[in-house]
Amino acid sequence: MTACSRTTPRVCTRLARVKHAAFALALALALSAAARAAEPVPDSERALVREIYKQLIETDTTHSTGSTTRAAEEMAARLRAAGIPDADIAQLGPSPNKGNLVARLHGSGSDKPLVLLAHLDVVEAKREDWSVDPFVLLEQDCYFYGRGSLDDKAMAAIFTASVIRLAREHTPLRRDVILALTADEESGGENGVDWLLREHRNLVDGSLVLNEGGGGWLRQGQYLVLPVQSSEKTYMDYSLRVTDKGGHSSLPTPENAIYRLAAALLRVQKLVFPIELNPVTREFLQRAAGTEAKEIGAAMRALAANEKDPAAARTLTKEPRYNALLRTTCVATQLDAGHAPNALPQNAHANVNCRILPGHSAGEVQETLVRALADSKVEVKAEEKEVAGPRAAVDPDFLRTVEAVSAEVFPRVPVVPTMSSGATDSKYFRIAGIPAYGVSGIFTDIDDVRAHGRDERVGVKQFYEGQDFLWRLILALAAT
Repeated sequence: MTACSRTTPRVCTRLARVKHAAFALALALALSAAARAAEPVPDSERALVREIYKQLIETDTTHSTGSTTRAAEEMAARLRAAGIPDADIAQLGPSPNKGNLVARLHGSGSDKPLVLLAHLDVVEAKREDWSVDPFVLLEQDCYFYGRGSLDDKAMAAIFTASVIRLAREHTPLRRDVILALTADEESGGENGVDWLLREHRNLVDGSLVLNEGGGGWLRQGQYLVLPVQSSEKTYMDYSLRVTDKGGHSSLPTPENAIYRLAAALLRVQKLVFPIELNPVTREFLQRAAGTEAKEIGAAMRALAANEKDPAAARTLTKEPRYNALLRTTCVATQLDAGHAPNALPQNAHANVNCRILPGHSAGEVQETLVRALADSKVEVKAEEKEVAGPRAAVDPDFLRTVEAVSAEVFPRVPVVPTMSSGATDSKYFRIAGIPAYGVSGIFTDIDDVRAHGRDERVGVKQFYEGQDFLWRLILALAAT
């Protein structure tokens, strides 16, 4: 074990789920009793999760050249070796390279199942763009490097190792634990969670889902907050298109498809949607304010108290991560125009990506874009199937459980409900009426976000802390 991966011994938590007034007392008693007899995560379990992590990262699961089916087969083999019977392991998918894995450990049935969800697919990564090989797990300078090292093969590895440990130790469970390793999260979800819920809901039906979307915030070595993602924005791409008859470039005319589109994009740049808080984002601002610099923290408190406060709005809008939390955003991401260097353009096309606040529709945003452009010659068209999750609030009992576990692993780090500006597969479960939360216990530097980018990485220490945290949380939510 490297110096980067050493952590102090932690206690395991086994928690009975108690409702309403008795919850706090029962929680305290359960934690106290468990702490006296618990042991830290054994080195053997850390070795196992690293081995699984390496195997997953070194299996290409990109949309263009990879296969989640292969990764699912590899994880299924590990589960069988741990003693999980074939009858409780399903490998399935609507296309050959878009396989999913669903495995079940049986509990007493006192509660409905807990679903451990992680996606196997990753975004594209070109070797020439990286300083290291993106499909080789590299441990260097106290970081793990590799495509998917954070998004989302860290959680896939930790959940797989946790299920194997539950099986090998014959941990008594009060509810079934379902492991779902899925395809297509990065490319629409049609072959993954959405498909499973539509075609095989019985395999993944539960009362609670743990997923990505709630990674911890770290800055200059200081642990700031542990988010619990309970809602997310809706992803939508809009195409802006201008067409023209074109002609010879030696005979330019005042009408030009590129110029017209460029003018439209400048209007998109100036389009600012209004601030709108919901119960989750308001509570986030209140809880996280104490971790920020004085000016930012004061603005967060002020805006939580009054979302019309102009000074607070100006301060927080300057911070991209807070601006995205407060409002719907739209930004130009791709541009294509013309057909020859010596011809007037016959068409010009741009993609505008919007992340829409819960409670608002893609149609509303399209109408706003059309009004902002104020040009009937610019066609605006939605390019995605709208998948909008409901507004969500964190169940207080669940939040208290996360807080109790977090207090052991990350003392004095506040747990904060949050809304993701990005998209996750949790929305499909929420639409199906199944509560889903993003919480990983894996902290990353908020000023150096590399998911989907060059040299994606996660701290070695933070990876193993995430393993510790998630193991405790699984026990707290599912163990007898």
